[in-house]
Amino acid sequence: MRRIRIITEYDGTDYVGWQVQPNGVSIQALLEKALFELTGETVRVEGSGRTDSGVHARAQVAHFDTEARMSADKFAIAMNMHLPPDIRVLYSEACDPSFHARFSAKQKEYRYTINTGVHADVFTRKTALHLHRVRDVEAMKTAANAVLGTHDFAAFKCSASEMENTVRTVTRSDWTEQDGYLIYTVEGNGFLYNMVRILVGTMLEIGEGKRPVSDMETALQQKDRKLAGATAPAHGLMLYRVIYPDFDTEEVLSRVR
Repeated sequence: MRRIRIITEYDGTDYVGWQVQPNGVSIQALLEKALFELTGETVRVEGSGRTDSGVHARAQVAHFDTEARMSADKFAIAMNMHLPPDIRVLYSEACDPSFHARFSAKQKEYRYTINTGVHADVFTRKTALHLHRVRDVEAMKTAANAVLGTHDFAAFKCSASEMENTVRTVTRSDWTEQDGYLIYTVEGNGFLYNMVRILVGTMLEIGEGKRPVSDMETALQQKDRKLAGATAPAHGLMLYRVIYPDFDTEEVLSRVR
């Protein structure tokens, strides 16, 4: 039995998210189906995180165990022959049996993209939120700085989430402007269900003048979901990078793309 580690990218538009769900098609289910068609084995594919319905991934890491004798680096090409064009396996390799895509991860990076142009771009409409009315980007940048460090992010999780430990450490949180787009980049040791989208939604309301910058710190201190903003739409969010002690998707993708 071998453990195989893969990096996948996907357009999450037409899927219910990473995790297998009874009410629709998931990324996880299609990867497992591809492996069954390829090897005849029923295997579990474990991902680094459970991206929500409609959320995309540039570098989702996953692992699975197999008895198939195929060369580890060939799984990527072989699996892609059994996957739809909006899901690609970019890389595959054998890894230590102790590796776990979720529990071994040390850092993750998400990016949220906003098109601030007058008109929506037909080519990025599925991966960027079109929002022309953002007025105060500097206020959003100030609010983003308040997120840095270790905090209890209870105010920024989905109200339906039953997660008890809501303390996370954020090592990067900033907005950049690039050719008519606003990009929020956030890195941390883990994220709560809907956390990034609620952070973005709160900062957008600050940028639109609907709430003061101080609301970000107030929500963090009071730990009350009602004090944070709305949840930003899913399609602007992308899992961008995952870092492990011995494995960084950014370094690997720079070699294989």
